Amino acid sequence: MKKSIIALACGAFAYGAAEFMMMGVLPQAARDMRVNIPSAGNFISAYAIGVCVGTLMLIFGRKAGPKKLIVMFMVIAFAGDLFSSLAPTATLLTIGRFISGLPHGAFFGTAALVAKTLAQPGKEAKTVSLSMTGQTVANMLGVPAATFIAEHFSWRFAFLILAGIAALTVVLVAAWIPHIAPVKDAGILGQFRFLTKLGPWFILIAVFTGNAGIFTWWSYVSPWLQKVGGYASGTVPLLMMLAGFAMVIGGLLGGHLTDHWRAAGTASLGQCFSVIGLVLVFFVPGNRLDTAVFTFIIAFALFFINTPQQLLMAEAGQGGGELIGGAAVQVAFNLGNAVGSAVGGGMLTISHMNYHFPALGGIPFALAATILLAVYSLRYETRTSAFERLQPVDV
Repeated sequence: MKKSIIALACGAFAYGAAEFMMMGVLPQAARDMRVNIPSAGNFISAYAIGVCVGTLMLIFGRKAGPKKLIVMFMVIAFAGDLFSSLAPTATLLTIGRFISGLPHGAFFGTAALVAKTLAQPGKEAKTVSLSMTGQTVANMLGVPAATFIAEHFSWRFAFLILAGIAALTVVLVAAWIPHIAPVKDAGILGQFRFLTKLGPWFILIAVFTGNAGIFTWWSYVSPWLQKVGGYASGTVPLLMMLAGFAMVIGGLLGGHLTDHWRAAGTASLGQCFSVIGLVLVFFVPGNRLDTAVFTFIIAFALFFINTPQQLLMAEAGQGGGELIGGAAVQVAFNLGNAVGSAVGGGMLTISHMNYHFPALGGIPFALAATILLAVYSLRYETRTSAFERLQPVDV
């Protein structure tokens, strides 16, 4: 793997851990901040809202090179994670999470462009998936480690380590990523011109609904594993590691299939897995084996769809909107997270803390995403055979 891709993966690790580890430390953070679990869901929603707002940075940073942008994003992540680790109240922790989320979408949109630019022809999806591997490894190792640290030491220490990783990424990016010219300056409005077409909206709405569906349940996965699966809190980090392993496999397989088949078709297939997983979570009473298997299925689906959706939007934005297109995926992703967390909390409240019910609230969202991506694929993706995708080679 190129050093430049490793640097991007390190940044993806920092953001992936910042986004997902709150689910693993939610009980400890809620207890420390003296709020209940549904209210602690605001710590998840605040990050997601920060992602949506922070994409505006790309509008005003459109003339800067991708390398400079990534350095700036990592500095902001460092500040937000450090602030979160020191926050004395629930309100200040919510603010810290908001700050941490601000550069998230902008980072992944920019990182996808850098990875695609540095990739060999025909291996763009694979290279993008490798650069995003840090996000899946964060879930395989970083989130379980944070859960373990929260259980045995303090969730604050986990955020402090995360701030250190963000600082390390600044050094790696400065040393290992080459200069890449800024994207074509199409002006402020020109960056959004691609949104006047119908196709990108299919993808963005599918990303939003798909992640809303998964996060109605995933936001409360730690207490679900304990209440439904019967796992002790000290065992949850191992289950988070299993979920992270599923994400790594899903991300790599999704990227590989995208290079050889339909991008939206691949994403639709991944959403089918999430629908199946959520249905099982709701209808099956659950034991240790069941909950472990269901966690694996849904985690696999969550990142199987990541690379194809990221590439679809980067390609849709060509001509000056590449960064906004790539970042828009993360905006839709995290807006879905915020809505999903709120819906899941509401389902817990109305069901008197029955941890099967968040999955029920997520099923219609995930099903809608599956249908939208399938319709997009049938309507817009026509060059799908191996013969049609052959490219001329200069000898």
